[in-house]
Amino acid sequence: MTPLPGLPGAVGLSQLEVYPWPTADDEHGGSPHMHLACAECYVVVSGHGRLETLDHEGPATTELNPGDTVWFTPGTIHRAINDEDLRVIVVMQNSGLPEAGDAVMTFPPEHLSPTTYPEAASLLGADGAPSPERARARRDLAVEGFTELKRQWGRGNRSAYEDFCAAAVRLVQPRLDTWEKTVNEGALAAAHTALRQISALRRADFTHLFDAEVSRIARPPQQTLGMCGFLRPCVPTGTQN
Repeated sequence: MTPLPGLPGAVGLSQLEVYPWPTADDEHGGSPHMHLACAECYVVVSGHGRLETLDHEGPATTELNPGDTVWFTPGTIHRAINDEDLRVIVVMQNSGLPEAGDAVMTFPPEHLSPTTYPEAASLLGADGAPSPERARARRDLAVEGFTELKRQWGRGNRSAYEDFCAAAVRLVQPRLDTWEKTVNEGALAAAHTALRQISALRRADFTHLFDAEVSRIARPPQQTLGMCGFLRPCVPTGTQN
């Protein structure tokens, strides 16, 4: 039994069941939010839904149907809408860095300061444990802020999106050193390994091929409350069988 290696390319991988909870705008789904340093990809497994987005070019909606692959880059405010039992595989850049804080929800401005955001984003209920009620409450708050951002865009106020970006940067700045370490030890290290292997192949040195192995993560048993829905992160910290 040996520790499992990292996932290919040092990505993060999760199984996602998008929240079926209704919202104030007559939709069902998760919390609108934005990543600042990571791209994200949805591979739709089953069900039907939509990806509602807002970026510097304005709002858009992308259909999510079985077999679809949809991805988006940093700066894309996004919201998964569940029209019918939407389930996706989420592929995250940089070792799943958003799980380490590269995600800011679209709360109204008064909840976007370093002193107010943590409480609004917390999942902890009165008993100190993660609570579906708290997940739903913060989702509703993010939808409220997102709705206003879209309303401002429709009125021609492009600066509302930029103001949100600026607030998001202020919130994540204390984490940037940790993010840099994650990228250096994950995605960058994986790229350097591939380059060393290519260099070895130029010399007809193929000894790294003798390190070949097969790894497996059984269906992740632990379900968590994510921003978009119920998550089962595929974290390779177990052992190989």
